[in-house]
Amino acid sequence: MDTKYIFVTGGVVSSLGKGIISASIGKLLQARGYQVTIQKFDPYINIDPGTLNPYEHGECYVTEDGFETDLDLGHYERFTGIHTTRNNSITTGRIYKTVIDRERHGDYLGKTIQVVPHITDEIKRRMLRQDVEGEQFDFVITEVGGTIGDIESAPFMEAIRQLRWQLGRDAVCVHLTYVPYLKAAEELKTKPTQHSVKELQGMGIQPDILVLRTERHLDNALRMKVASFCNVDLECVVQSEDMPSIYEVPVSMQRQGLDAAILRKIGIPVGETPSMTAWHDFLDKQRKANREVHVALVGKYDLQDAYKSIRESLNLAGIYNDVKIRLHFVNSEKVTEHDVAAQLDGMAGVVICPGFGQRGIEGKIIAAEYTRTHDIPTFGICLGMQMMVIEFARHVLGYQDANSSEMDAQTPHNVIDMMEEQKTVTEMGGTMRLGAYECELVKGSRCWQAYGEVAQVSERHRHRYEFNNAYQQAFEDHGMKCVGFNPAANLVEIVEIPDKKWYIGTQFHPEYSSTVLHPHPLFMDFIKACIDGRVEA
Repeated sequence: MDTKYIFVTGGVVSSLGKGIISASIGKLLQARGYQVTIQKFDPYINIDPGTLNPYEHGECYVTEDGFETDLDLGHYERFTGIHTTRNNSITTGRIYKTVIDRERHGDYLGKTIQVVPHITDEIKRRMLRQDVEGEQFDFVITEVGGTIGDIESAPFMEAIRQLRWQLGRDAVCVHLTYVPYLKAAEELKTKPTQHSVKELQGMGIQPDILVLRTERHLDNALRMKVASFCNVDLECVVQSEDMPSIYEVPVSMQRQGLDAAILRKIGIPVGETPSMTAWHDFLDKQRKANREVHVALVGKYDLQDAYKSIRESLNLAGIYNDVKIRLHFVNSEKVTEHDVAAQLDGMAGVVICPGFGQRGIEGKIIAAEYTRTHDIPTFGICLGMQMMVIEFARHVLGYQDANSSEMDAQTPHNVIDMMEEQKTVTEMGGTMRLGAYECELVKGSRCWQAYGEVAQVSERHRHRYEFNNAYQQAFEDHGMKCVGFNPAANLVEIVEIPDKKWYIGTQFHPEYSSTVLHPHPLFMDFIKACIDGRVEA
């Protein structure tokens, strides 16, 4: 069949969960046997979120082909298992840069370059994925960031308006809005939704389906009111209540017939409702997990979205190990030798988080020393792994001034050093070592066992600095083994201390490839090591 297009927009307020709804729609259509991809269009002018502070935009998610993207692509991949690429993440900055580059090249000679049609045409081309060869998708789901009424979103809305008419029944618009509950009046209010839809209609777009975000259950009378005032069929007014877990959302959407409504709007026979057995089995395990394991995240960003993929990877691994993970953020800026024991008290495991820059690294080093000397399972990721290496160099190898050349360019013991190919790089955005690279595992190592005794794996990277191979023998002689290597560059990818319960650092980011139905083996093995006498009933 011809490719069908689903546009997901948001109104009233931001952060309603468009990414979760988009991922849920993708999962439900995928369960029906359709080939699906999901893409995110962000209105900000940055080329990508790679240079944004996590406080601005949450974590930066990296695709296999090495593109820095919005964290919603992590939701897409975790829910559906698809592999997104740079073509799944588009920003206003990329759109304008493409058009301006063409203008400079002379492609528009004699023409005045305008938002309409030149910018909107480029948006449409990207939404239709006309620049991507070799793809065959039944559905392309496009989520547009921001909120209806934002100045930045206007060109995207105009592009959707045009496509909605050009594609006819091959396109569906899903609009996510908010229905607030006013405690003083003890009422749910639909007026914000009505205004949001009216604004959307004013842009020439009639939503086909409304998803109402709410903290309280909406009865049929309220849904009927919304349907009547917004010109939407009652069966196409779906509520998205707060759920115990985001992974309950696809099941809730299926139960209310969201996927069936989409198919009917497009004119495709609905057929039988998929059983989604594996997904329900996962949810069943999640509900039954009644023992708690406490894990600390030692990092500098006191923001849930800053380490979103790590948090989700730990939670998924806990569920598959039949436990509930309780995560505790420990601000590495506030960790000292005097209080580290108190801050990590009761933790079954510790994750030394990734990041960039000097701020908070000494706290990470102190935490790494404490967990190493007290044999607490420890997982260091990217910068976290580098801090484990520096700590070992200082306190075991005796190089008290050991450091990373990122933090101290003059250190005499640069056990972490800038990668050779990075030394000539001058621009910041999109120039790191990014994307998936092969990693050969040392047979017999803990990592080799965790991965299922395979010789080689592929993992995603985001860094400029690396383990300095000049020190490899010294580390190996004193008990920290290098057990994963990139075969092309001989880059050390994994270090571990075999005589500890679980003390492993990875230069790569395993959290990017952990999904609901296939949790990452390193997170699985880490949580297994955490399940000990401190597990609480």
